Amino acid sequence: MNKELTGRIYDIQGFSVQDGPGVRTTVFLKGCPLHCPWCHSPESQAFRKQLSWMSMRCKGTEACNSRCIKACPKDAIELGETRKDSLTGNDLQMIHVKRDLCDDCGKCTEVCYPEALYLCGEDYTVERLVTRLIREKPFFKGGGGVTISGGECLCQPEFVLEVLRQLKAADINTAIDTTGFVKWEVIESILPYTDLFLYDLKHMDSEKHKAATGVPNELILENAKKIAENGGKMQIRVPVIPMFNHDEENIRKTAEFCAGMKEAVTLVQLLPYHNMGVMKYLRISDKPVMEATPPSDEYMNRLLAIVEEYGLPAQIH
Repeated sequence: MNKELTGRIYDIQGFSVQDGPGVRTTVFLKGCPLHCPWCHSPESQAFRKQLSWMSMRCKGTEACNSRCIKACPKDAIELGETRKDSLTGNDLQMIHVKRDLCDDCGKCTEVCYPEALYLCGEDYTVERLVTRLIREKPFFKGGGGVTISGGECLCQPEFVLEVLRQLKAADINTAIDTTGFVKWEVIESILPYTDLFLYDLKHMDSEKHKAATGVPNELILENAKKIAENGGKMQIRVPVIPMFNHDEENIRKTAEFCAGMKEAVTLVQLLPYHNMGVMKYLRISDKPVMEATPPSDEYMNRLLAIVEEYGLPAQIH
């Protein structure tokens, strides 16, 4: 086992039933070449460690004598708004992180005792991660196992490949959650060790795809076809985003593309937009974020019916 090879991870979630078959542990890696404005995990996009501030944990500057403000070498933390303490009703003086000055050094996190300020992103060796995942093997029920996700986990290809090798040697089911926007050689290298790809398809029109995510879709579609041609299995995931890809024409073209890959596609999942990621954006940025009205259940069922017209197993996820 390579003890020196490391990967940067921002979360590990046990007992997951949303990221592949059965009960799983999902490992979330940092870094992504796409910048989707609806991303529900914005902390996954940048590879670097990022300063995050969770306001609900903060006890106010009076409780800690403004330790974080004093600790910052860049003067990037200042007094911000006040809010009511939910228990006492007293006013609490909050802070504000000046993102243009902050360099994510983490000095403030060292003195923040309620851990309202913390660095998002931790480096794991292959040995450390695999040891933990093997220890959780008894909980992988119903065909479960480990899903490696992101961000785009394949932006850390050497680390992911080594982890997958070790998991398969331990007879653990593996899944990769990917945007598909990586070199084919990367996907080809992990194919023998990957039981299932959770594969995102965001839009069938390349120009619209690039306008929204920052990258075109030709490589994504080509890699999906190559996975199918080389015996890989895929669950296709389609985030249904208002004002972007939720129209029936795009869903029909997506279903047609999936049907062309035949038995390689084991399931098409329609994922309705939700705004649960909005608060996460506020932890790491002052920039405005996308907010939209989630599609109705009735509309999602209409889209589901379209996918099923093509003989595809499908569900609203």
